[in-house]
Amino acid sequence: MSAATTIDHALRDFRRLDLLAAGDSWVHRLDARAKVLAVAGYVLAVVSCNRYALTELLPFAVFPAFVVLAARLPADLVLRRSALVLPFALAVGALNPLFDRGILIEAGPLAISGGFVSWASIVLRALLAASGAVVLVGTTGFAQIAAALGRLGMPRALVVQLSFLYRYLQLLGDETRRVLGARELRACGRRLEMAELGPLVGQLLLRTWQRAERIYMAMLARGFNGRFPLSGTARFGTREAGFVAGWFVVFLLLRVSSLTRDLGAALLGVLG
Repeated sequence: MSAATTIDHALRDFRRLDLLAAGDSWVHRLDARAKVLAVAGYVLAVVSCNRYALTELLPFAVFPAFVVLAARLPADLVLRRSALVLPFALAVGALNPLFDRGILIEAGPLAISGGFVSWASIVLRALLAASGAVVLVGTTGFAQIAAALGRLGMPRALVVQLSFLYRYLQLLGDETRRVLGARELRACGRRLEMAELGPLVGQLLLRTWQRAERIYMAMLARGFNGRFPLSGTARFGTREAGFVAGWFVVFLLLRVSSLTRDLGAALLGVLG
């Protein structure tokens, strides 16, 4: 599969998440602030676990799994989008085995150092946190998420910057697909050389900058005043409060209870 085709598939998944946010499940109908707060609590609980936590982290998968089922999101899409963080998570913990060589797990002749356990914990935490972010976008949409952050007190300038960043990432992906597609048509099957990478990236950044500038000028011509208009009204009611409070209690129990290790070990036994 060519690089242009890979990027095209990634962009389709990216846009599919926005389309899924227009669903009509009860999770979709919740106020965006409730979902943002629930995901923030979920991520905080996951990343605050012990650096050697593995089985303790597995029960936290109940939150994204629940949202996927309740909102009828495609599980394969959520898994694919969550897996995008794997290269970064693997790179972050790659040196852990070199600095933490103390044996933490002994299973017969197999001895596993703390560095490998903490590395695996980083990867698992990244996957769980990313899955929470993916289900949030898939049930809310980034525009509504940005608006919710503004209503929760985030400075308007930062909200606008996040909104533009989200749109620019899609623009960058689209231009990357075009540039790589054009290069493949002219390369006659020749692989991309490192010497070509610099000019290619420079051309890509110039093209995306110019196109983004044209889009911004068109927005100004249509009356853009620093705010993104949103349809509908926001209402944080008892249903939203119950959703946030209920999940906060679950996260707290999973975080402090000694049963999480047993639940995680049982889950590993079922999967094995």
